This record gives sequence, C-alpha cells and structure tokens, in this order.
Amino acid sequence: MQALLSVAPGGPETLELTTLPDPQPGKGELLVGVKAAGVNFPDTLMIRDLYQIKPPRPYAPGGEIAGQVLAVGEGAAGFEVGDRVLALTGHGGFATHLTIQASTAVKFPDSMPFEDAACFIFTYGTSYHAMKDRAALKAGETLLILGAAGGVGTAAIELGKAMGARVIAAVSSEEKAAFCRQVGADDTIVYATEMDRDAQKTFSSDIKALAGPVGVDVVYDAVGGDYAEPALRAMAWGGRFLVVGFPAGIPKIPLNLPLLKGCQIVGVFWGASVFRDPAGHAENVQELFQFYDAARIKPQISTTFPLEKAAEALSLLSGRGALGKIVVTML
Repeated sequence: MQALLSVAPGGPETLELTTLPDPQPGKGELLVGVKAAGVNFPDTLMIRDLYQIKPPRPYAPGGEIAGQVLAVGEGAAGFEVGDRVLALTGHGGFATHLTIQASTAVKFPDSMPFEDAACFIFTYGTSYHAMKDRAALKAGETLLILGAAGGVGTAAIELGKAMGARVIAAVSSEEKAAFCRQVGADDTIVYATEMDRDAQKTFSSDIKALAGPVGVDVVYDAVGGDYAEPALRAMAWGGRFLVVGFPAGIPKIPLNLPLLKGCQIVGVFWGASVFRDPAGHAENVQELFQFYDAARIKPQISTTFPLEKAAEALSLLSGRGALGKIVVTML
C-alpha cells in the first residue's frame, strides 16, 4: 500500500509518500481499499500540531474516506467483501488501504460516486447538525453564512435552501460570490479581506441592508476573527449565532451584544456530537441520504488531486483559495 505520511510537524511540504505493508483487519475491523478521501480544514491544522487531536507520528492525514471492503475482521457483522462504505476516520485517509472499526462504516448506494461519498459526511454532517440540532432553522427564516464558498459553507447553502430558508452568502471575492449563487444562495455579500473597524461597520451595514429591519435569524460562522462581531450586530431578536470554525482567528465578542439582541451564541462541535449522540447522528445521515437522492444536495467538488499530489490539495485549502470541496483520489 501507499500512504502520504506526516513525519514531522509542519506544512504540506513535510508530507512523504511512502510504501508500507498492507494492513490486516483486527477484531471488529474492516480493511478498506480507499478510492477517495475528502480534504478538510482540520487536516491542515493536524499536520502542524495545531488541532485538538494529535495522532502519534508517522500517520497519514485525511479524516474522511470512501472505498470498498477488501477483508472483514472477526466480529465485524453486517459487512461483506465488496461493500461500498464511507467513514469518518480522524486521520489515515490519504492512503490506498486503511483498517477501520466496522461500527464507523456507513454503506452508501451504488448511485453515489466514490468522490461524492468521500466528501459527504463531514461537511453535510457539520452543517446539518448546526442548522437542525443547534439552530432549529425554520422555513422562512434568514440564514447568513460566513465563508460560504468553502466546503462546509456550500453544504450550508444547499441545506439552508432545502430547509426552506432565505440564504445570504458572505465571501471574500466576486468569484466566490458567483459560485455561491450558482450553488443556490439567494443573495451574496463580498466582505473586505482586511477587517478593520471601518470594514466591520460596512460589513454589518451590508448585512442589515439585505436582511431588512428585522435582521438575520441564524448566522453560520465558519470564519471567526473580526468577521464575527459585525454579523452578530446584524442579528434578529432571538437569533442564533452558530460558532463553527476560526480560520481567521478566535473572535473577541462584546457580551453586551447577545444581551441586547436577546440572541444565543451556540457552539457547533459536530465531531463530539457524533460520539455523544450516535442515534441522532445516524438519523441525520439517513436524512442527508434522502436529500441527496432527491437531488436537493450534491457535493460541490471543484478540484481533485491524485494521492501523490495530496500535499497540493492541503496547500490550496489552507490558502483559503478553494471553492467547494477538494478530493484526493486513489482510483
């Protein structure tokens, strides 16, 4: 087997393509021939030792995979060789072979390509958990998405529309705004790449101009930094501000704002929720498959890279230049 390994803390340039013996499944495990792996922002942090999970080295990044079962370990009931499965792995996905706990594997239909399956659960799972479980988004409400052209952002656009919301996509360029409109956003805002106080005031005013006098019901913040406060200032009474991620840094929020708005600041830790509420996660996954089968959602894959160039995929993502999803293929 081949794997792209993190051998020392650092950027994508530190990864090494390595040939290793094929693994064998242990008790309760499946050996999966990986066909594709999704590329997600935590991958870029993990290799730098900046993520809350720090696997022992050497390890392959890649926390989301799709492939076919090659061997079934003792006690891994319900699976057969040849089954098409996707899984959240945390790491290890940038490899041609991987052993996983059978309990983490989800069968997916033949109608779904491996590339779609490899970038399905992380982004849609995060966004659906955020909007359904944490925000209780209702039809007719206004949803503002920060960082809307990225993987979780585009998933949020599609799911927001599928749930009946009016969607405003906020992004950093006209190219990204056009992409978000193509995905389904009702309106777009292009914010400044350098968010000083004047830019914050402009951003907040732009949101209010689109949202109207009532304000935004739900903010999906996958950016953080100085972008969070202007969005919070544009919220409706009783709104829900979803804390999803911090690529622009951890924001410092004046706590008088949620008081004045009567709104909630709600944390979205989807990874933890999967383990704390497995029944709820399983229900959400089935509902997401129904959305996919009904053509209400489909992963917006902009670029694919072969395994030997997966470091370039991480560089593209960490530079915040990606539109939609990036996938590494082993096909």
